[in-house]
Amino acid sequence: MAERYIGLMSGTSADGIDAVLMEFEPKPRILASHYSTYPDSVKEHARRVMLGQYSGDAVDEVGALDSELGELFGAAVLALLEQSKTDPKSVRAVGSHGQTIRHRPRQAHPFTTQIADPNIIAARTGITVVADFRRRDIALGGQGAPLLPAFHKVAFGSDVEDRLVLNTGGIANITLLPAKGEVRGFDTGPANVLMDMVCRDELKKPFDEAGKIAASGKIDAALLASMLQEPYFERPSPKSTGPELFNRQWLDKHLVDHTLATQDLLATLAELTARTVAEAALQHSSGVKHVYVCGGGANNAHLLARLEAQLPGAKVQSTAAIGIDPAWVEAAGFAWLAYRTVNNQPGNLPAVTGAGKYTILGAIYPA
Repeated sequence: MAERYIGLMSGTSADGIDAVLMEFEPKPRILASHYSTYPDSVKEHARRVMLGQYSGDAVDEVGALDSELGELFGAAVLALLEQSKTDPKSVRAVGSHGQTIRHRPRQAHPFTTQIADPNIIAARTGITVVADFRRRDIALGGQGAPLLPAFHKVAFGSDVEDRLVLNTGGIANITLLPAKGEVRGFDTGPANVLMDMVCRDELKKPFDEAGKIAASGKIDAALLASMLQEPYFERPSPKSTGPELFNRQWLDKHLVDHTLATQDLLATLAELTARTVAEAALQHSSGVKHVYVCGGGANNAHLLARLEAQLPGAKVQSTAAIGIDPAWVEAAGFAWLAYRTVNNQPGNLPAVTGAGKYTILGAIYPA
């Protein structure tokens, strides 16, 4: 029987935990999946901490949230095991991304911080946990992100055609998978983070389902032009970003001279995502014909339509077309990184992250 692994992921939206049970021999295969939503109090707390908005002592708050998330991640593993009727002893390791609360790879003392105590996950599940995947890459001069292009190559690469994989979580990142040649990838900018924030703040909705509200609005050309002046978009790769940059303060700065109806703001933000993704793709590829989308944005029909409009001649579809449901790609990727780590194999791509060399990622927490 092939070894089994579990992958756990919570993205910058901080809304819950994706969990998948995987096998990797002879090729990546999802055996079961489970989603656990965060309690509302945890969503609010995590989002405040991500933005540095503390109601008390910062160290106390981060420590308590780390512990609470560890319990929730452990519970997600147990729920997945129960749902799939899987014996914990048949699982070699859990790969836990954790919850990113800060990502600063360009500072004088660069760092990235993901929490959800892996000691607690291991203690509650009885399974070895691999976590803290990003910091070794940063220690070697890399961005620590994106890490999943290496998995995209294994899961989605082709010997006969060039492909582009677009991950649309809070932040958008692209992986360029040439039939021949070196894999490249980087964060292009915001995907859902700003649109979801507007939906929560102005509509009391978690997101714009299928992009229907954005589709009813009109793009504000002046606001779009203002946002496109953001220096990050012109920065050469390797590069990565997060809600440390693309947040409410960033958006409000651009809205100073603009008053928009919510549907028009969402339409403009969707166009910002489509435009920045398309421009990045075209800058780094001679011709994009096959785009495969994963992450929450794969369900946003309006966003995908706008992306297709920005990439004439390209076919845009979800990663389900090439083997993995778009909702589970990131969790599957961290299961794969755990698989690489426990088998003493590197998990990063220096050409993507900018690290000085290939390296084994993460720390191992035995059961």
